[in-house]
Amino acid sequence: LVSKRLHTTVGLLKKTGTEHWWLERHLKDPFVKATKRQHYRCRSAFKLLEIDDKLHILHPGLSVLDCGAAPGAWSQVAVERVNALGTDPAAPTGFVLGVDLLRISPLEGAVFLSEADIADPSTLRTIQSLLPAEKVDVILSDMAPNATGIKELDHQKLINLCLGLLNLSQSILKPKGTMLCKFWDGHDSWLLQNRLKEQFQDVRTIKPQASRKDSAESYYLARLYKGK
Repeated sequence: LVSKRLHTTVGLLKKTGTEHWWLERHLKDPFVKATKRQHYRCRSAFKLLEIDDKLHILHPGLSVLDCGAAPGAWSQVAVERVNALGTDPAAPTGFVLGVDLLRISPLEGAVFLSEADIADPSTLRTIQSLLPAEKVDVILSDMAPNATGIKELDHQKLINLCLGLLNLSQSILKPKGTMLCKFWDGHDSWLLQNRLKEQFQDVRTIKPQASRKDSAESYYLARLYKGK
């Protein structure tokens, strides 16, 4: 899938200096190479792998909601880490549900709700009907809005997506649950951080090595949800 995408990308690129630089960086990126070698759907898998290796947010038996799941790389990691396939018979079997506005190709061990808006109340009802216990232990979000190229506007749009997901967590996240969400640095980051601190006992900021250094991308990890 990665090589097919790369082939398509190369075919569409015009030969400008900026595009040559992008392609050269892409081809040299160790995470892109590892994505192909380890059969993940995209390089973002390594962001979640690094976070989980350090902070252990995914365990066998947990139920996970993956928001903005397409193309499914984070769900791949979650399926492995929560034992959703029952690969380890001695460990509890977890559950992974991925949701995205885009279509997501099927993945063994995960349930996908494609072409669904997480902000739509009907989507919440569908999610709850698909979950084994109506609520999840972990909410993952690698969601991003369609970029306008205007940095502050894109930042605000992503913060609003995260705030909407935080509101959703009141209906779907178990007490002491975890939420991991991507944000882009900007003047409203503090607003999201403060809202998370109101609802979780432990909130920290993480920038994985797999996030490119020149990217404004970081993640908030919020643990020990205070909700009922």
